[in-house]
Amino acid sequence: MAGQKPLLELENFIAGKFIPCNSHIDSYDPSTGEVYCKVPDSGKEEIEAAVMAAREAFPHWSSMSPQDRSHIMNKLADLLEQSLEDFAQAESKDQGKTITFARTVDIPRAVYNFRFFASSVLHHTTDATQMDSMDCMHYTVRSPVGIGVPPGVVNIVFGTGPKVGEALVSHPEVPLISFTGSTLTAERIMLKSAPHCKKLSLELGGKNPAIIFDDANLRECIPTTVRSSFANQGEICLCTSRIFVQRSIYEEFLARFVEAIKKWKVGPPSDATSSMGALISKTHLEKVRNYIKKAYVDGARILCGEGVDNLDLPPRNKGGYFMLPTVITDIKDESCCMKEEIFGPVACVVPFDTEEEVIERANNVKYGLAATVWSNNVGRVWRVSKRLQSGLVWSNCWLIRDLNLPFGGMKASGIGREGAKDSYDFFTEVKTITVKY
Repeated sequence: MAGQKPLLELENFIAGKFIPCNSHIDSYDPSTGEVYCKVPDSGKEEIEAAVMAAREAFPHWSSMSPQDRSHIMNKLADLLEQSLEDFAQAESKDQGKTITFARTVDIPRAVYNFRFFASSVLHHTTDATQMDSMDCMHYTVRSPVGIGVPPGVVNIVFGTGPKVGEALVSHPEVPLISFTGSTLTAERIMLKSAPHCKKLSLELGGKNPAIIFDDANLRECIPTTVRSSFANQGEICLCTSRIFVQRSIYEEFLARFVEAIKKWKVGPPSDATSSMGALISKTHLEKVRNYIKKAYVDGARILCGEGVDNLDLPPRNKGGYFMLPTVITDIKDESCCMKEEIFGPVACVVPFDTEEEVIERANNVKYGLAATVWSNNVGRVWRVSKRLQSGLVWSNCWLIRDLNLPFGGMKASGIGREGAKDSYDFFTEVKTITVKY
């Protein structure tokens, strides 16, 4: 059409250069449902070029001093911070999330991570022991497994999982894989990487419980639980999706929880007053809606959101992938909505009676990523947190992270941990050297 802007066309980034691709995939703006970008549909050829570039860059990068690598990471943080608004706009456009979330959470956190690890790399120590009886000294050294920023250190290859993803994880010269995504995809990664004995760090799905005891401070608990359930449209692996409330405060909690949710505005991501934007894709929106339909079939009750309230959007956004934050009650623990990861703005709220009961029910899923416990009883918080099968437990808060500490899940929520020490251990190989004197 006349006057229409040309589509953005992305290119792969290999060996420090942008490389055009002959085949592309349509990328949709989740807030309008319209194609706004062409993404390379890469395959084995592009992966081979990226692996070769990384292999050639590795000797120089791996021999750099920690001080030099720290300087580069801090420079990256500076550049990211200087273009924060541009990156926030791009992230919001691509993901459908609100510009406010991208501007205040996503990009600042990326800047913080670069600065944290730029500092962390300067302060690692190694082990050493002495055996007097054998006149020997033992010590360890670490060498990097992967690479980082001059040409060939960072390569970006776009494409689909079955084509480019499979080519990458099955490549014999890719020694380790750090993956964040679904448990089903991780199963395929493990299968294809197994013949090469690759190191794996897998941060996968979750079905995260919030346990709210009758002595919880609801003034703090309710707004935080609304945020933990519906921030970023519920498309955060750490979002709360099962809310267990002690029976004596169950009705009060429900009423105040729904009242708080209805104040959230679902609207265009570019609108600074929007609390929620659009879901990532049309397919995913239908998947989330299907879970709500299944809840109806199971006899559950929808207190607010999908199928109950009306969604008011500007004309331009009518074709976008929006839905209201939805609360489901009167649902059994065996329901798929209580067992499977929905990864959308849906929270199930159910009552419980005793501490022992709720621990058993919270653990009764295949996942074990994150949990929250709300209580003013320190002993109860300690007991419950210790027994929850979860890699992370927040008490009277949510999503407060210290990068010095391990991050990762149990059971089907992943393999391995990340964080200052854990990432150092994963991304390097340790070697023990013994010297007889």
